[in-house]
Amino acid sequence: MSKGKFEYVRSFEEHVKCLPNSWIVVRINGRNFQRFAELHGFEKPNDKRALELMTRAASSVMEDLREITIAYGACDEYSFVFRKDAQLYNRRHDKILSIVNSLFSTSFVYHWNSFFPFSKMLYPPSFDARIILFPTDKNLRDYLSWRQADVHLSNLYSTTIWALVLKKKYNFHQAEERIKNTSITQKTEILMNELDINYNLEPPLFRKGTTLVRKLVATPPDGSLKEFIFPLTVDIIGEPFWKENPEIIGMKSIQICHKKEEDVGYLVPNHLPTVNKEEMEPPPLPNPIIARVPPPPIPVTGRPVKMVKQNIIQDRRNRRNNLDQHILLDRGPPDYRNIPMQMLELDAQMVEQDIHMPDRGLPFDHRFERRNFWGDRNHLLLKPRDYPIFYRRGSGSITFSR
Repeated sequence: MSKGKFEYVRSFEEHVKCLPNSWIVVRINGRNFQRFAELHGFEKPNDKRALELMTRAASSVMEDLREITIAYGACDEYSFVFRKDAQLYNRRHDKILSIVNSLFSTSFVYHWNSFFPFSKMLYPPSFDARIILFPTDKNLRDYLSWRQADVHLSNLYSTTIWALVLKKKYNFHQAEERIKNTSITQKTEILMNELDINYNLEPPLFRKGTTLVRKLVATPPDGSLKEFIFPLTVDIIGEPFWKENPEIIGMKSIQICHKKEEDVGYLVPNHLPTVNKEEMEPPPLPNPIIARVPPPPIPVTGRPVKMVKQNIIQDRRNRRNNLDQHILLDRGPPDYRNIPMQMLELDAQMVEQDIHMPDRGLPFDHRFERRNFWGDRNHLLLKPRDYPIFYRRGSGSITFSR
């Protein structure tokens, strides 16, 4: 069959392209990350392991997508800046957005055990992403400056809040009221005078965020140049950073960096790793543990009557494991429920001619049939069969007991 008959559906696809000669910025934010941090026991107000894991995931994105020139992130967000002349996926909006988001999310999960070796991931995190286009270099610098200024304000707020909670034993609401409508200077004074914390001495990773840049490094033994991604915790609002890294905006080639011993960077691979299939050993066969599964219960014929005592309905879960004599009572097969039988009262107006025993021949297996107010027929199956069941008719109700 020719596929041309159905190929018209491709006309419904949208191919939105990013404007040419503009900076493409993809910003990723953690979705409901506060709950994720609480369930995984992140330290307050900042967890260095989580921040380094975010940086490692961001560096993986830069390793794969070479047209990213700089990335900046803090807390649960990261921004990736593509070159103005980037031609990734022909600058298609949806392609760039989806590939960056998926690369970051999978890298976050992939590197989790390297930073949280003693904490099992309870559920995979998720991230939302958006694309922002900036036409000029000044717009791009102002955007990155805005993100770093926001990191400073947010970190100062959270540091003050959690210092009051952890040191002064305030609850969270009291701590919020204490610093409500306070300026940056007042928050800094509270930290210094009341909590003996000098905010300026806090780690720059918490105060300034992380900036990822590309550098060429001469590697031994032959001194060949290889590309590294360096995480920097520096001020990117002022001019010194941009003068030291002119290749970011100036569209120049990557600069050579003289790497020091204390510098930590991520080597960008020249190609994806390959595996020699001949040298691979087959994985060991699994050793499954076979558990004995009990046989399913024998289905009970008949359609049990609906329970009419409300207190029995509410209480049957608590008494489900009682091994006393019981009855099977529910809407119908196969979802039966067990409750112990001490005494069952059917609160319904019944008359003598509405009751009969269709299965008299079966010993100790009594079935009663009645009609309710809607005319439906309901059946009641009483067990076990080893004991006889006696019944008596009361005024307006019938009581069954052993």
